[in-house]
Amino acid sequence: MAKAVPDFRPLNIHVLTVTDTRSYKEDGSGDYLCQAAEAGGHKLVSRDLCRDDLYDIRARVATAIADAAIDVVLVTGGTGMFPRDVTPDAVSVLLDKDIPGFGELFRAVSYEEIGMSTIQSRALAGIANQTLVFCLPGSTGACRTAWEKVIAPQLDPRINACGFTRVFNTWSAAQG
Repeated sequence: MAKAVPDFRPLNIHVLTVTDTRSYKEDGSGDYLCQAAEAGGHKLVSRDLCRDDLYDIRARVATAIADAAIDVVLVTGGTGMFPRDVTPDAVSVLLDKDIPGFGELFRAVSYEEIGMSTIQSRALAGIANQTLVFCLPGSTGACRTAWEKVIAPQLDPRINACGFTRVFNTWSAAQG
């Protein structure tokens, strides 16, 4: 007897772009993540843009994770090695649980595309207030890699029955 395919549950997604140089008009990474999330059947609840500032990033991510209507926060930008790249530093203190495998897997997959340059990425993920948070590099290519090869399969139980959707089902059962 074949296993039943789990039901797809659209997740509510917030996209935050961290940048000192781009506006919404030039935000290819944010555009990509919004379009990819919706194409994947999820709902884009909100989108924001902020400067590379530790406390501005932290405040905006904290606001998003405090919003019960948001299931996933996708942050793009500020994960590199330059002094203004503070996204992981801003976000990591907000996380209840780290998901170290995300950064490890993202860099492994990214290595196949960009080689050793991937070592400069401090991409990370975790859970805060029952919200998944992913911090991605600012390039559109890196966002595409992260979404298509790591994140999207984890958010769709039809692709990966043991993905993050199991976590959401557990949270729902515990609250209900």
